Amino acid sequence: MTTAHRAPEQQDQHTRPTAPDRPTAPAPAAAAARTPDGGPRPTAAGAAGLTAATTRVLGTAADLAAIGEQQYGLAAEAALATTRAGFARHFVPARFGGAEGTFGDLVAASARLAEGCTSAAWWAGLQAAHGRLAAFLPERGQEEIWRDCPDVPIAAALVPPAGSLTRTSDGVAVQGRWRSVSGVANADWVLLAVPHPDALPGDFTVVAVERRALTVHETWRSNGLRGTGSHDVALPAPVAVPAHRCVRFMDIVRQSAEPGRARCHRVPPRLVAGLAFAAPAVGAARSALRAWVGPPAGGQPGGRARPLSPARGEVLARASAEIDIAGTLLEQAAARADEGPVDEQVVARNLRDVALAVESAVAAVERLFRTAGVAAQQEDSVLQRAWRDVHTLGAHGALDWEAAAAEYARTHPTAPAC
Repeated sequence: MTTAHRAPEQQDQHTRPTAPDRPTAPAPAAAAARTPDGGPRPTAAGAAGLTAATTRVLGTAADLAAIGEQQYGLAAEAALATTRAGFARHFVPARFGGAEGTFGDLVAASARLAEGCTSAAWWAGLQAAHGRLAAFLPERGQEEIWRDCPDVPIAAALVPPAGSLTRTSDGVAVQGRWRSVSGVANADWVLLAVPHPDALPGDFTVVAVERRALTVHETWRSNGLRGTGSHDVALPAPVAVPAHRCVRFMDIVRQSAEPGRARCHRVPPRLVAGLAFAAPAVGAARSALRAWVGPPAGGQPGGRARPLSPARGEVLARASAEIDIAGTLLEQAAARADEGPVDEQVVARNLRDVALAVESAVAAVERLFRTAGVAAQQEDSVLQRAWRDVHTLGAHGALDWEAAAAEYARTHPTAPAC
């Protein structure tokens, strides 16, 4: 039988020290106010106020965006603000104090936050998405994560599955290395996708591991989305994960079709997989448009906007339309996730619309950046950062246009039967 234990501490100079072990358990009244690292537990806004709460923390995210760029990870205050705004609890089951919120609210709030910092919005949306996935763990596993508070930030490494596992008497032993885990430095828990020896094609096991059990390697040096801190994580030696913190992906798909669950937990994973990734692109594009229309980057406060020549007017009209189209496509995709019947054609339409929304946002920012002049090339330019961010975001596999188009064509009523 495999001997499983907790991962060792810092390995080399490129490794971030993991969080210290949980201190002696506090009294019940105080437990809900502490994180696994012993710090204060943030208090989040309710689901109905997600967008309003996001607007209140928008300034914080924008003010600290440059720090996130420099350190390749969000400033602690910015990361905490996203959790306080209610993103982590957005899809947490109501029995744990969660919001069981809507996809429409998530898309609107994420896009709004991205107007100040795309990286903060990326992490915010993923907190919600990963909380939704954790809601498919066995009940005891959910209790372990949310027993004290629903505002628990969760990171994940899901695509592609990596590492290895072996069965134990009470679960599995997992080890390996996973790439590009966004927000891991700010997470309490991490969901890891691991290939399963007897899994059917497309299936794998998702395990929930406390962040402090992982070794975090500071590998994220991306051109865009720098503040997401999407570093690699590793379990150098086998670590025991009990069965109540494991779920097969195909079980998630099956549970999504079960009656009696909240709507946010009762839709196919593929219907909503791209929403959290795509929404920040719309907010970043809106921010880029404001920067393009306003004073030149580096200009003095109160400076006059550049006059609109016919050529610039054409750029403004086309870019603003592309951004509006992107926003509308995402709103409609979220609405289909929130209500109405769902079949494979609806799933394919969402895949198409989400991918096209991102392509439209990227095209708009590209158009604005190329016509903004040399000032937009400066390191502190909002437009330059938006350009880098949307191109990095658009490269995510969940937003691939060719794959989405192929699925839409396959399911279209005019497609020939096999």
